[in-house]
Amino acid sequence: MQSWPIAYWPDGSLKWTAHAVGTGAGAGKLTLAAGSPAAPDKKVTVDKRGGTIDVSTGVITAKLGKSGSTLVKSVTRGSTEIAKNGRLVLIRQPELEDGDQGTEKYERFESAISDVTVEQDGPVRAVVRIDGKHRKGDRSWLPFSVRLYFYAGAESFRMVHTITFDGKQEPGKASGDFIRGLGVRFTVPMRDAAYDRHIRIGGDDTGLLREAVKGITGLRRDPGAAVQAAQFAGERLPDPATWDQRVTTRLQYIPEWGDYTLAQLSADGFTLRKRTRKGYGWIAAGGGRRASGFGYVGGPSGGFSFGLRDFWEKHPAQLDIRDAHTDEAEVTLWLWSPEAQPMDLRFYHDGMDQDTYAEQLEGLNITYEDYEPEFGTPYGIARTSELLFWANESTPTPEKLAEQVEAVRVLPQLAAPPKHLIKAKVFGGLFSEPDRSTTAKAKIEDHLDFLFTYYKDQVEMRRWYGFWDYGDFMHSYDTVRHQWRYDVGGYAWDNSELSPDLWLWFAYLRSGRSDIFRFAEALTRHTGEVDVYHLGQWAGLGTRHGVQHFADSAKQQRIANTNYRRYYYYLTADERVGDLMHANVDSDETFLVLDPIRKIRTEPYTPDRHALSIGFGTDWSGLVSAWLTEWERKGPKWAKAKARVLSTMETIAAQPNGFVQGNGLYDLDTGKFAIAPAPVVSVSHLSAVFGLNELCAELIDLVDMPKFKEVYLDYCRYFNASKTEQAARYGSNFGSLLLFQGHSRLDAYAAVQTGDATLAKRAWTKFYSSDGYMESSPWKTEKLSGPVTLVAGSEANWVSSNDTALYGLAAIENLALLGDKMP
Repeated sequence: MQSWPIAYWPDGSLKWTAHAVGTGAGAGKLTLAAGSPAAPDKKVTVDKRGGTIDVSTGVITAKLGKSGSTLVKSVTRGSTEIAKNGRLVLIRQPELEDGDQGTEKYERFESAISDVTVEQDGPVRAVVRIDGKHRKGDRSWLPFSVRLYFYAGAESFRMVHTITFDGKQEPGKASGDFIRGLGVRFTVPMRDAAYDRHIRIGGDDTGLLREAVKGITGLRRDPGAAVQAAQFAGERLPDPATWDQRVTTRLQYIPEWGDYTLAQLSADGFTLRKRTRKGYGWIAAGGGRRASGFGYVGGPSGGFSFGLRDFWEKHPAQLDIRDAHTDEAEVTLWLWSPEAQPMDLRFYHDGMDQDTYAEQLEGLNITYEDYEPEFGTPYGIARTSELLFWANESTPTPEKLAEQVEAVRVLPQLAAPPKHLIKAKVFGGLFSEPDRSTTAKAKIEDHLDFLFTYYKDQVEMRRWYGFWDYGDFMHSYDTVRHQWRYDVGGYAWDNSELSPDLWLWFAYLRSGRSDIFRFAEALTRHTGEVDVYHLGQWAGLGTRHGVQHFADSAKQQRIANTNYRRYYYYLTADERVGDLMHANVDSDETFLVLDPIRKIRTEPYTPDRHALSIGFGTDWSGLVSAWLTEWERKGPKWAKAKARVLSTMETIAAQPNGFVQGNGLYDLDTGKFAIAPAPVVSVSHLSAVFGLNELCAELIDLVDMPKFKEVYLDYCRYFNASKTEQAARYGSNFGSLLLFQGHSRLDAYAAVQTGDATLAKRAWTKFYSSDGYMESSPWKTEKLSGPVTLVAGSEANWVSSNDTALYGLAAIENLALLGDKMP
C-alpha cells in the first residue's frame, strides 16, 4: 500500500488520507491500520534522468516524452515493445455548411508538450502529468492536461485526458474552429504471422468481435478443427506444414483485413466495419446498441488492449485499428468521432433584439433565460475523459478480455463504509445511515429511493447522454408535452441549481451504494468541467441553468462552487478535481470583472478592488468553499486561503445584522468585508441553498468563533420564522420567501446546536407541510408511450429538480440531526 495526506484538521493532524493498492490486494474487504505497509513484490519506479521519464511497474515500462508531440514514446514488457508513439490527434474543420453541397476541408493537429511533472513516484502508484496544446505549424490551441497512472505489478496504465475549449465559434457564422475529431493514438508493432494477428473489439456488454487479420475459419477447405479453435481462442497456430495442405498452399489467396472501425454516433447504436486496406471498400462486420469502448490488437508475441470509459454515454465516440496487416498497426480512440457531425458549440439563437437590460429581463420573464449578447460562449469550458491501456504478454484469453472490458466500463474504486465516515464526523456530521425502524422514517427512505431511481431512469429514457451533456439532468418538466423543458431557456439543463450535487453525495455517503456513487461521479465530472469556465475573463465562474450548459449570461460563483467537487475529491483523491479546486482560490478576483446582479441594481455601482459587492449567500459560499478546501489540503496558497476563511467569517459576524445583512463590500487585498454603518435586512431564498448550511456546519465545527456561530444560528432561526418574529428581531420582516422545506434543515441544525425543542418541532413542520414535496404527493410514476411521447417510459410530472435537491438534503440532514424527534 502507498498512502499520502490529502487534508488536515486545523491543528495539523490528518483529516483525509489517500491509499493506493497494487495488483496483489485482491477484492472484497480490506482493513486499514496504523503501521508500516508491506513492500510490494514489484515496485513502481520513476527515472527522470534521461531524455525521457521512464516509469516501470515491475511488469511493464513506459518511456514518456518531455517535449515534442509524443506523450508515450514506448511501452515495453520485458524486451518486447508492445506500443509506441502515443500522441493526441485533433481534426479541425474551419467551415460548417448546412446545405447538401459540402466541400469540407480538414486540418490535423497533434499534441505539443509544454510541461511534464512527476506528481507521484511510487512505490505502489506513480502519476505523471503532461500539459500542452494541439499544434499545426504556427498555430497552437485546445490546451490539454493528461495524467498517466501506473500501479505496482500492473500490466496496465490509465490516462485521464482533459481538453479546454479555446476556439472561436460565432453564432450565425459558418466559419470557426469546429472539432471534427479528437483522439488518442498509439502505434502497435506487429510481429506475428497474419493468421496469428488477433483483433478484438467490444460490443454490447462483454461481447467481442474475435477475429484474425487473416482468418482461416469458414473457408472452403478446412485446415483442421484444432487449428480453427486455436485461432478463435487467440493462441499461436501450429506450423502450417501440419495443416491440411489444401489450405496451406493457398494462404496467399486469403484476404488480410488490416482496418477496423467501430463508430458509436448515438447512445442507441454502433456500427462495425472492416476493410483490407486503405483505398478498398468497407465491409459491414456487425453492429449493436451500446459498445463497451474496448479493443485489442496483437498476437501471441504481445498485444495492446485499449478502452475508453463511458464510451456510448459520451458519444459520438469511435475506435479505429489501421494497418494491422503491416509491421505497425495504428490504434485511435476517438473521444469525438470524425464520422459524426462536427462539434458545433455556437449559441442557439440570434438574441431576438434583447439589447438592453430591460429587454433581457423581459425575456427572463417569459423563457427564464438570462440572455446577454456575447455571454453564451463556450470559450473556456472543459471536458475530461478516462482511458485504460494494457500491455499484454500475448493475446488474452476470452475470460481475461472480459475482465478488461469490465474494468473499462466500471473502474475499480476503494471505498470506506458509511459507518466509518459517520463516526469520523466528516462534512459537518450531517448524514446518518438509512433507518427504517419506524413507519415515518421508512416512508422518507422510500421517498429518497424513489427520487434517485426516477432520475436514473429519466437519464435513460430522455437520453441525457453525449460528450458535453453526460452527467447532467434537466431542471423542470413540461406537463403538457410530457417532456422536460429541454428547449425553454433557464428551465433546461440543471447546472447544479440548488445543489443536486450535495444531495447525491450525501445519499452516497450515508448508504455506500455504488449506483449512487457512479451517478454522482458523472455529475461531478460534468458540472466541474462543462458548467464552469477555466480560461478567459470568466475563469472561476460557472453558468446558470440553460438550454446550453454555457448559454445563460449569469456567470456566478454559485455554480463554480468548490463544495460540489470536494466530496468526490476526498473519496477518490482524483487529481483533476483537485486542480479545479485549486484554480478557484483566486476566483474572488472575478467580481472585478463581472457584477453578478448588474441587471437588477437600483443604486449606481462600479466594481472597486477595495469595495466589491459580494453576497453572503450564493457568492460567499462559493468563495469560502474554495478557501476552506485549499486550507485543508495545504495547497500552494493555503496561508492566503486560511486568512480569507477567517477574515470573512469575522467580518460577516461583525455586520450589524450578520448574515441577514445580505451582502458587504469586500476588499481583495485584505480579504475583509467592510462593516456596514447601519443594519439592513436583505434575505433571499437562494442564499442558503448553494451549500451554505453544509459549509457553515463544517466551519463552526473547525473554527472556534462564537460570534460567527451566533449570527449563522440567528439566520437559521429566523428564515422559517413568522414575519412577526422576524420584524421583532430585525426591525422588519424578510419579505416574501420560498423554499421553506429545503430550509427546514437550517432549523434542524440550529435546534441541535442550541437545544431548542421549538426549533426541532418547526424543522419537521416545515419539512412536512410548507412547500416542496408533501406526504400527499403521488410518490409514483405514470407510464408513457406513443403517441404522446417519443419513446416509451415513465413520468412523474410533479417532480422538479429544485424540489428534489432540497427535499433530498432536508430529509437526509433532518433524519441525521433530529431523527429521534420526529412527530
